[in-house]
Amino acid sequence: MTSARKGLVTARAAERSRRFTLGDGPGIVGECRDLTRKALREWFGPRAVPGNVAVDDILLLVSEVVANAHEHGGTPYELRLDRTDGRLWVQVSDTSPVRPRPHGPHRPSRCSGHGLYLLERLSAGWGSVPRGGGKAVWFEAAVTGAAEPAARA
Repeated sequence: MTSARKGLVTARAAERSRRFTLGDGPGIVGECRDLTRKALREWFGPRAVPGNVAVDDILLLVSEVVANAHEHGGTPYELRLDRTDGRLWVQVSDTSPVRPRPHGPHRPSRCSGHGLYLLERLSAGWGSVPRGGGKAVWFEAAVTGAAEPAARA
């Protein structure tokens, strides 16, 4: 499937996993947030709506990881979403092999530089792994109170 918006090609994998090939155009952060919101709603039902703190945190973290990949990691080229028993695993791959690291202690008064701090505080875990000539930055988060969707007959 191809997104109606420029720069985004969607390839669906299995029911528990979705992969989105990213383009290098404007609006990629918002596109990834929208794709994640849609997957959360389809996978976790009515509890995965804006206003649920866990969902809002996940959408914020997706924005941060994609923005950091765009700004510091070369070109982000894939968003992958995987679900398991009330949890979401998010992975963003980019073309830079340089792993993310904090640039000193967190300083709340700065206007930028909060992405890794937010990952540390709001996710159940996060990290990065080599992927191709670049890397993938991932995080895992609980979708609080969300149950697995009922099996289809």
